[in-house]
Amino acid sequence: MIELIGLNGKNFFLNADLIFKIEETPDTIITLIDDRNLIVKNSAVEVKELIIEYRRKILANSENLNSISEER
Repeated sequence: MIELIGLNGKNFFLNADLIFKIEETPDTIITLIDDRNLIVKNSAVEVKELIIEYRRKILANSENLNSISEER
């Protein structure tokens, strides 16, 4: 999950795996895989970086689990 800022200024969490595309028009519009749209205060580049960091954490956790399994 990534943390974003809605237009109302409140933070919320979004499952990054549900994102289909991100556009800046100049508002940042996130289109989900079910074709719903979310408008956020974050820039498109910031959202992209949050997704990358989220996926890095998943991979790091996966590698740690593999190391633990191999030690046993």
